[in-house]
Amino acid sequence: MAFTELLDRAGGVGLFQALQVFTLFLPSVLVPSHMLIENFSAAVPSHRCWVPLLDNSTAVSPGLGPKDLLTVSIPPGPNHEPHRCRRFRQPQWQLLDPNGTATNWSEAATEPCVDGWVYDRSTFTSTFVSEWDLVCDHKGLKPIGQSLYMTGLLIGSFCWGLLSNRFGRKWILNLCCLQVALANIGMIFVSHFFIYCGLRVLGAFAISGIILTSGMLLVEWTTTRRRAVTMTILGCIYSLGQMALGALAFTLRDWRALQLAVSTPFFAIFLICWWLPESARWLIITGKPEQGLQELHKVAKINGHKEATKSLTIEVLMTSMEEEMASAKGHRSVLELFLVPMLRWRTCIMSLVCFSQVTSYYGLVLDLQNLGNDIFLLQLLFGGVDLLARSITAFLLSFLGRRTTLASFQAMSGLSILVNKLVPQDWQTLRMVFAVLGKGCFGVVFSCVSVYKSELYPTALRMTADGFLQSVSHLGSVIDPLIRMTQHSLPLLVPVVYSALPITSGLLLLLFLPETQGFPLPDTIQDLENQKSAAATGNRREVVVTESTSF
Repeated sequence: MAFTELLDRAGGVGLFQALQVFTLFLPSVLVPSHMLIENFSAAVPSHRCWVPLLDNSTAVSPGLGPKDLLTVSIPPGPNHEPHRCRRFRQPQWQLLDPNGTATNWSEAATEPCVDGWVYDRSTFTSTFVSEWDLVCDHKGLKPIGQSLYMTGLLIGSFCWGLLSNRFGRKWILNLCCLQVALANIGMIFVSHFFIYCGLRVLGAFAISGIILTSGMLLVEWTTTRRRAVTMTILGCIYSLGQMALGALAFTLRDWRALQLAVSTPFFAIFLICWWLPESARWLIITGKPEQGLQELHKVAKINGHKEATKSLTIEVLMTSMEEEMASAKGHRSVLELFLVPMLRWRTCIMSLVCFSQVTSYYGLVLDLQNLGNDIFLLQLLFGGVDLLARSITAFLLSFLGRRTTLASFQAMSGLSILVNKLVPQDWQTLRMVFAVLGKGCFGVVFSCVSVYKSELYPTALRMTADGFLQSVSHLGSVIDPLIRMTQHSLPLLVPVVYSALPITSGLLLLLFLPETQGFPLPDTIQDLENQKSAAATGNRREVVVTESTSF
């Protein structure tokens, strides 16, 4: 915990932290666009089979209007609208007879859409669903594509967590920004769905690295007292990104134009982020104290504490961090999360928390077309309520603590999803209300988790733990499309799973994990033991007072 004192000498929270948040604003505001873009780029427009009488300009049908031609060419579907996936083999002229019965069409032979489909382009001029005909017998390819994208996030979370512990947070952040730009712009030029999926996986792989490293850089350069506020600001930036996606998708109705708009800025981000200092905490813990001292001096100058460059010497740093550097050696493997008893409990319960929240979250936010007709408005509402929820998270964490806030809002999100799924489809307004309420609860949950999980692990294992937990959470996002595919055959499975998981994980968290409010960010496992002893003897209050008055 000695690094907290070094950071205070470098100015604590000042101009540097403000510039850091401002720099990470652009990548953070664009991340939700890439994760939720398929609400728009993969929207399924209304469609019907292509038929010569309606769609062949050389076909002659004197005296008949489009409605009559549609009646004789396309059978009605389950909802009494033109069938989306079948057409008559031959025009059924008898259906125009006012004395004809409703069963006349059912006796006629129908066939699949052998000549393709005609799509309603009033909402979207183009989606990749309409471009590659991912409808009817091929509609299962869309959820498979979503699962592949989530698989990329899963693998990336695990890999970047390990790589950033080896090569640093800043280097990984810049590399991932460049990869996102190249992979996602490449999607615009592909002509095959599976090539698109491959590039989407590469983009997802890099997006997970941006999420990991940007959050960790903010956490490790922020004092204990301001940590919750800083992560709340980052969460609010994500919320603004969700709202921006709704507005951008409303303006750009072609999926390629939308993809280009959210991907090109990452080239500029790649150049801008080079000024960011590497995490001095990570540099010192991994045996690079000279570089860590240079970064501390850089931050001190930006914060206006130039005198700190004289008082912060390598001798002071080595003396302050000697214990942390010694105990951090060797604590870099994922296995360490399970070999140490204290970390084993934390990792198992937090794995369930992360898995449940992401599984239920994506079951809600990637299903906009089933929640209402105006998906642009829904996206704006989701972003707005998420912004409101995240903005009050810092106050909730201050008054209720990390553990109580997280557990209670996990339970509320599960109950909201359960009610939303059980309300009949015709009651769109009520379903939307509970969906928006659930989205707001998830906003608090995600902000709280970003603060809480960083406080549960020492510096040497923090990025490894974060990467592992991100991988577990994205495993839930991989499974989510498969769960949604069962809603026709097992309609009760979806609401039960989406509600039971967050409620159960919240209860386990409340019973078995410690409260971390007021404690400095731990650098070693011994720091965790000291926290446990301080909490048991009631010294937590003293820590809080010290942190509050030393700023």
